[in-house]
This record gives sequence, structure tokens and C-alpha cells, in this order.
Amino acid sequence: MKLPKITSLYGRIFAIFWFTMFLVILAVLALPRLDPRLTKDISPPHYSDMLQTRDRIEQEFSGGKELHSVIDEIERRSKRGNEDNKLRLYITDLDGEVQVWSRRSDFTLRMLRNFVTRVEDPLKPQQKLYGKIMLSEPFPIKLGDEDRLLYIGVKWNEPPSFLLQLFDHPFRLLLAVMLVSTPLLLWLAWALSQPARRLEKAAQRVAQGVFETDPSLEKGTSEFRQAGESFNQMVEAVNDMICRQQRLLSDISHELRSPLTRLRMAQALATRKQGESTELTRIDTEAQRLEQMIGKLLELSSMQVDNHKNREAQPLSSLWEELLTDCQFEAEQMGKVLHVSAIPERSIVCYPQLLMSALENIVRNAISYSKDEIRVDMREEAEALHIRIEDNGEGVPDEELESIFRPFYRVSTARDRHSGGTGLGLAITESAIRQHNGSVSASRSEMGGLLVEVSLPLLQS
Repeated sequence: MKLPKITSLYGRIFAIFWFTMFLVILAVLALPRLDPRLTKDISPPHYSDMLQTRDRIEQEFSGGKELHSVIDEIERRSKRGNEDNKLRLYITDLDGEVQVWSRRSDFTLRMLRNFVTRVEDPLKPQQKLYGKIMLSEPFPIKLGDEDRLLYIGVKWNEPPSFLLQLFDHPFRLLLAVMLVSTPLLLWLAWALSQPARRLEKAAQRVAQGVFETDPSLEKGTSEFRQAGESFNQMVEAVNDMICRQQRLLSDISHELRSPLTRLRMAQALATRKQGESTELTRIDTEAQRLEQMIGKLLELSSMQVDNHKNREAQPLSSLWEELLTDCQFEAEQMGKVLHVSAIPERSIVCYPQLLMSALENIVRNAISYSKDEIRVDMREEAEALHIRIEDNGEGVPDEELESIFRPFYRVSTARDRHSGGTGLGLAITESAIRQHNGSVSASRSEMGGLLVEVSLPLLQS
């Protein structure tokens, strides 16, 4: 009969728990019954040997020999070169009084008398362990015209002494049983923890922006299998939602370009007919800004579409070394100095184009608004990359530091007034860093300008 397979987590725990408890209870109740120091029936082979020994004593004593000499002779024959098999023979009358015994030093009369008092039925021989001697009781024997009882002792080497200690100390016995059952419980804990660890790793990957389903989550007990299926469904739903949102942004940006193109054509026609005017110049300026804004939106949407599905491990140097070299060259052309620290020799799981654009926006802003000096410092700490970009420009008012990463937000000071920016650069940066499970913040630099700090998780080595 084939037993049904237990797939439920609670069913497995329940079954293994009760199986372990059954083993413990069975061991605690059954092992003491195996103690050879308890009075037990003699096994049939041993009983047959004892009867042969009794028959030899009767036969040789009937030949006129003294009983002591007969016992000594039988003991010598039993030795056969092995001291452990040597017999100890004891003869009593029917009342239990000891009459003949061998080697009193090995077996005291007190032990023999204690054993004799346990005899309940002389016709039903039993045995009991005393020290290292297994004493069998009693065998009726005919010596001359008298009926007597024969007790036979054999050197006994089993069980080992440590088992006897377990029998004498129930706490030690329980401890030994627990030690035997511990590997089973450890295996149970390991088996139950594996699905949880797989689920934990999958959740960590999602937290890092890697939205991938894991088929291994849908294996194991029913509870973890259901949780794994739900987790994979959630990842697929998030993937679909992000894709729809990104494509919507891209579609909107494309659609905005059509009326913008018609607007600029109308402005050009109006300028041709009426000539230059302040109003038409203002329309052209705002149209250019709108075109820049739409271009930024298209750039953002093109970088974000499906980027969560196309992550890859990249060395930090391959991401930013060439970019920072170009920025240094541009700063020199503007009469400014860009100081760049060494790039850590680590890797990061990312969408390269998006992360390169994020750092580029910050560094180019710092170059544009600095007086003559910019610093970029990179360091690794606790499996994370920390980047500091600061300049010695005019900076940003303290009350606006938290707002500069909002889309379309433009600083009220001269830092942004003459730039003609769209207010999307730092928003793109903040979005890119957040999608890589990082963080970005702004504060006032000790150099006098703006300090932007970025933190990104590194690929664990």
C-alpha cells in the first residue's frame, strides 16, 4: 500500500513532530526493559547449553567422583583458551542453602543468596546480570539420591558500561535519545527554511529593481508553493504596470510634438508677415522651452522603457570613467577645474544608460553653476557606493533643497534663472537612482555651492 505524499507544510511539521515524539517515548519506555540486570527468561540456545552442562555434571558425578572435582573439571573444559567463557557453578539444596560453589572471590555468597531469593518457580529457569557475571537460575539436578538446584554463571561482556549508565539515569537516557533525534529535527528545520530563503532572495532582487519571476518558488509544500505563485504573479503585474506607464509617457511626448510643430510654423509665418515683435519672440522662446521639455521626456521614456527587464552587472569604471573624463575636458574649456577621485573597483547591477545619465545630469549642473571648481568623490562603504558632487557656485536656498528633484521645478535664484532649463534633469536623476534602489539628497556644500549625495547598492562580492 502506497502512503499518500504529504505536501502541506503543517502536515509535514505535524508528522515529523509526532514521529520524533514516538521515537523518544518508545526509547524511554523500551530501552529500560532491555536492561540485563532485570530478571528475564533464558534464551532457548543458552538454555540448551545450560542443560548440557547440568547433564555432564550428573553423568560424571555418578561415576564416583567428588562433586568439587567434577565442577572444577567442567570449568576447565569450558575455558577453551578464553577466560570470558569460563563457567561459574553453584549448587544449593531445595531450600536455597549454598552447598558447593566455584571461586568465591568472583562471586560472593551475598549475591548468590540475593539471586536465590528471587526464584519464583524452580521449573522455570531465569537469568540476571550481577556485575560482569550473567547468573542463570535454577536447574534441577540429581546428585546421588538427592535433588538439588544448579546455578550457572557466565562471564558477560554485554552491554557496554555506558548503556548501563543510561539505564541507571533516566535523564541521561532522555539526553541520548534527544541527541539521536536532533539530526532529524535539524534536517526538518533546513528543509523548511529553504523555500523561505528562496522567497527572501527573490524579494531582495525585486527591491534592487530586478523584476524577474522565479519558477523555483512554485515548488515545495503547498503553503510556500502558493506564496511563490502569488509572488511571481505580483512581479508580472508590476512589470506590466511599469511598461504601460512608461509607454504612456512616451506616447504623450510624441503626441505633444505635433501641435508644437504647428505652433512654431504658425509663429514663423506670423513673423514673416508682421515682422519681429516682442510677443512673437516670447512665443518662440516658450516654444523652444516646450520642445526641450518634450525632448527630455522622450529621452526619459526611451531610457525607462523595459529597463527593469534589462539589468546587467557593470563595473563602475566602465559606466563613468569616460563620462567623467569628458566632463573634465568640458570644465577646462570653461576655465574651471573638475577634481575626480579614484573610481572603486566594484560592480553594480543596473541599466547602464539610465545610471550614466543620472550622474551626467548632476555633474554637468555642477559645472554650469560653479565659479571655478567642482569635486566628485566616490567611495565604497558597507556594500554601497557613496558619491558626493559639490561646487563652489551660489548654491540653492535651504528652503528649496528638498524641491529641486521634483519634475519641472525651477529654482527661484540666479542658479536657474539664466539656464533656460526645463526642470527635468534632476527629476530624471532622482527617478533613475530610485529605480536602482538608491537614494539622493541635496544640501549646502562647504565649498559654498550645492552638494548632491548619491548612495547606490553594489553587487555583493
